Amino acid sequence: METVILAVVIAVVVLGALGGLVIGSRRKKSLPPPPPAAPDITAPPAEPHVGDEAETPRDEPRRTIEEVDLPDGSAPVVVEELPAPEIEIPEPTAGRLVRLRARLSRSQNALGKGLLTLLSREHLDDETWEEIEDILLTADVGVQPTTELVDRLRERVKVLGTRTPDELRGLLREELLKLVGTDVDRAVKTEPEDRKPGIVMVVGVNGTGKTTTTGKLARVLVADGRTVVLGAADTFRAAAADQLQTWGERVGAYTVRGPEAGDPASVAFDAVKEGKEMGVDVVLIDTAGRLHTKTGLMDELGKVKRVVEKHAPLDEVLLVLDATTGQNGLVQARVFAEVVDITGIVLTKLDGTAKGGIVIAVQRELNVPVKLIGLGEGADDLAPFEPEAFVDALIGD
Repeated sequence: METVILAVVIAVVVLGALGGLVIGSRRKKSLPPPPPAAPDITAPPAEPHVGDEAETPRDEPRRTIEEVDLPDGSAPVVVEELPAPEIEIPEPTAGRLVRLRARLSRSQNALGKGLLTLLSREHLDDETWEEIEDILLTADVGVQPTTELVDRLRERVKVLGTRTPDELRGLLREELLKLVGTDVDRAVKTEPEDRKPGIVMVVGVNGTGKTTTTGKLARVLVADGRTVVLGAADTFRAAAADQLQTWGERVGAYTVRGPEAGDPASVAFDAVKEGKEMGVDVVLIDTAGRLHTKTGLMDELGKVKRVVEKHAPLDEVLLVLDATTGQNGLVQARVFAEVVDITGIVLTKLDGTAKGGIVIAVQRELNVPVKLIGLGEGADDLAPFEPEAFVDALIGD
């Protein structure tokens, strides 16, 4: 009997345990998700996604074609006008070199100081005079001008005897002025008496600042009250025409240009034609500066000159030289002088070299005066060459 009761108790316990497991597993099952919330009619509509159909909202009434307002053409069309480029007023050229003298003095003062220091020695022996010659040759004065200067200085110092600093400075100034030349006409010829416009052709090797110099020369002329047309006849350098036109726009000068790699003579011809029709005072023609062969250069520049002279003769042919190239600049000068009749020289970057003697050397080489010098990268740093101001900058105060 006891055995039966024990079996019943065990059975009840086992059934109870199984029932608890079943109930526990039922309670662990995940609940179903809550129903979606009602849409918020106050929120802005969601942005459409790629592939969504574009459709008119159902609550928006559709309009017929008769109800749509079409433009009748009566309303004025507003076109925004770009402001015209502001025309600059260049700095007057009168006395410009004097104002730029400090820049010239910084680069050239070593020449004058070196000469004055040697000349101030109590005893001027042969060794001292050789040092003086070396200074002059290093400054690119040239062999023959150096010999002439030293011979004259030796003679005058011997006669002078006792030498004060002021006497030496005055002596050196006089002799340098003789070499540079004070009796030469250095004006850029732009005003022929019998016609308009004056025609100026600018030549030189690319890299010397030729196109920039042409643009700065336009500023010089405008500052002196002239009207100018620019001819971009350097058609072989892609940026030359754009560069020249930018310079012209700054002072109100019109630029005539042609297609890239086009005929330079044609552009030059058109520039003079435009200049005559517009009644301007001066036409400046920027030419290509390639020096591959002398023959090619001669043919090209010769053709430009011949074509231009169908309108009128050239009044100036200005050769642009980089003063920092020294004696190499003289080689370039000889080549161009054989090709065209150079009437004047423009020396650029004279503030960046201690070889100011190139002024004397190139004039002696070509028998042509330096008419303009460049003393910096500023728009108004091209100045008419004034021998007195130049020599004063060489020897200092």
